[in-house]
Amino acid sequence: MNTYEKSMLKEGALDGKSIIVTGGGSGLGKAMTKYFLQLGARVLITSRNIDKLRKSAQELEAETGGQVVCVACDVRSWQEVEAMKEEAIEKLGKIDILVNNAAGNFISPTERLTHSAFDSILDIVLKGTKNCTLSIGKHWINTQKTSGTVLNIVTTYAWTGSSYVVPSACAKAGVLAMTRSLAVEWAKYGIRFNAIAPGPFPTKGAWDRLLPGELLEKFDMAKKVPLGRVGNYQELANLAAYLVSDFSAYINGEVVTIDGGEWLQGAGEFNMLQALPQEMWDQLEALIKSKKSG
Repeated sequence: MNTYEKSMLKEGALDGKSIIVTGGGSGLGKAMTKYFLQLGARVLITSRNIDKLRKSAQELEAETGGQVVCVACDVRSWQEVEAMKEEAIEKLGKIDILVNNAAGNFISPTERLTHSAFDSILDIVLKGTKNCTLSIGKHWINTQKTSGTVLNIVTTYAWTGSSYVVPSACAKAGVLAMTRSLAVEWAKYGIRFNAIAPGPFPTKGAWDRLLPGELLEKFDMAKKVPLGRVGNYQELANLAAYLVSDFSAYINGEVVTIDGGEWLQGAGEFNMLQALPQEMWDQLEALIKSKKSG
């Protein structure tokens, strides 16, 4: 086992913490939830599919011995988010941490999208994050009168944009702006905001939808990453656990990229030159020297 596949924080690092993870029943949300439980937290996971949540909860509790609460909630609905918050308070006793992980995405030329398809991604990602943040933030400020921590899951194209995932890029950019804005505005209430921008972390369901059939093999994401591999779930879970823990108490308004250098590879003006063979570099060097001597 590689070091990055192991637990990073000490045992009990999240003892006594009550955490809400939206989209916590699968993929990266489930991986984060599992690690939070292993570190001593109690976790409420939420999504629209209650059967899927219950199945995941049973697996997580069996693996960790922790406590998982399942609540069906469509984060696009303010009323459902409010109800989910109330159930979290009832079942967990309090809320310490919110992880806004629920997302939706698909790859498509933008001109092929209907207005409702575009809206569906904006509503899940941006409106859903706003609903959960505002509902639980108001609770912290007005009722619980205590500090809180919010971790948002964004993406590297939140600041660069990206073709063919324009609704997601727009929504994630909004979440990024919300993270940085509220990190300043709500710091006086003891509420911290940070975000993670993951690169390729293949998840069975999401990647099958994004790159169906042979496309997944054709577009090998590992080849886009300078480190030559995709991310391991534990790596992201380690980072998430650190950012929601008290060990990161002085980190506020930060966005941490974890992508093996993928987005930087696309950003550099001459990064494509890495494809040149050594003999061509030898020829270029000889050509440059001949021009200088001439």
